[in-house]
Amino acid sequence: MTPFDLPLWIVLLFLFLFGCCIGSFLNVCVYRFPQHDSLFDQLKGINSPPSCCPKCRQRISPRDNVPILGWLMLKGKCRTCGMSISSRYPVIEFFNGLLCVVLYMMEVPSGYLATIEESFLYTPLGPQIAEGWSPELHVNLRYLYHLVLIEALLVASLIDWDLKIIPDGSTMPAMFVGLLGAATVGHLYLVPVWFQDPSLSRIFTSLLPESWQWLHSDFTVPVWTATYPHLHGLAVSVVGFLVGGGMIWGVRLIGKWVLRREAMGFGDVILMAMIGSFLGWQPVVMIFFLAPLCALCGVVISLVSIKQREIPYGPYISLAALLVVMFFRELWPFWERIFSMGLMVPMIGIIGAILLAVSLYGIQLVKLCLGIPLYEPDHYEEWTSADQLGYLYSENHDRRQGQWRQTSSNWTGIDSGQGTLHAEQWQHSPSPDWKTTRQRHTPPEGLG
Repeated sequence: MTPFDLPLWIVLLFLFLFGCCIGSFLNVCVYRFPQHDSLFDQLKGINSPPSCCPKCRQRISPRDNVPILGWLMLKGKCRTCGMSISSRYPVIEFFNGLLCVVLYMMEVPSGYLATIEESFLYTPLGPQIAEGWSPELHVNLRYLYHLVLIEALLVASLIDWDLKIIPDGSTMPAMFVGLLGAATVGHLYLVPVWFQDPSLSRIFTSLLPESWQWLHSDFTVPVWTATYPHLHGLAVSVVGFLVGGGMIWGVRLIGKWVLRREAMGFGDVILMAMIGSFLGWQPVVMIFFLAPLCALCGVVISLVSIKQREIPYGPYISLAALLVVMFFRELWPFWERIFSMGLMVPMIGIIGAILLAVSLYGIQLVKLCLGIPLYEPDHYEEWTSADQLGYLYSENHDRRQGQWRQTSSNWTGIDSGQGTLHAEQWQHSPSPDWKTTRQRHTPPEGLG
């Protein structure tokens, strides 16, 4: 199902080279996004100023900017000043090219007689081919759609791993692509925005009062999802955006409420919202529960080797998202049983949030019984006027050192502002004549 029935090896070779070139661009994003605060400045800083050596400021020539080969030809050093260039740049370029190839092999079935059912994203509830569309166009367009997501996750993960921040430049533009692509194409989702098992819905609504019986419905998938495909695609993206960001926001609020400290950063909220805009709310729930398992090994390594209590969570969210996209067909049968419960799913989510708060309170109770401090002491790093005076005094203890003695008409405001006026007056006041001092303390003649 390759474009224009090209041989698979040609397509994979092109994707590898294309991925390496995109990886070079991602290196620029990883380096420049954290240098600015606003989204506009981050996007503007991608191309301004042009790439140059940070030491000699010499612009990088096009031949030295070739992915992987440019670094190898330079032997990892600047052509002008010989400054060492990190090997991380060619590694990211190579890894991104390999990632493009692997993702294509997982999403797009290969072979002349291949069918869409062989894709790793296929499910019976998945999108039906739009009228006038070929299966080849559908799977390749969805691959490009998910490739935008994966590249954004790679940039956000690398920055979060280095600096423990996720700039808006790595998430907001991709989020816009996710919403716009879902509404424009309408057939890029993995599963519908809503589906249910009618028998389970009947059992659930029978337990409710008669005034709530209107919630019962016999359909598996709503009819309007096929009637209005573009509206349905937008609904999948918007609901995924809200659920993805809302779950992390809820964990953030509960952790702040119980632990009195930031449990998760706001960048993680935006990251999950971006993932939801591409995949929908059901896959983002899967990612929410899979990410802690991915982070478990990272936590153990951080506590043992690096001994850090705080770890960047963005890379593990990204890894979970990549696993869900690549192995969706294997993971989905288990989760389908849960999401087919219909209206019971939101109730399970509310119960889960309550259990999270209760478990955190239980941990606090155990810490209290063991005598462990419940909350970390607050440290307020405030630069006071006393700190400023002490800094200035320690930097220049005697500003007249190595100079001729000044006249007494000098302005004393500098000494007063630094709190050294009395010390200066004592050190630099004229000494009394020794003869006058001797006569003052000599006893009168005839005495003694």
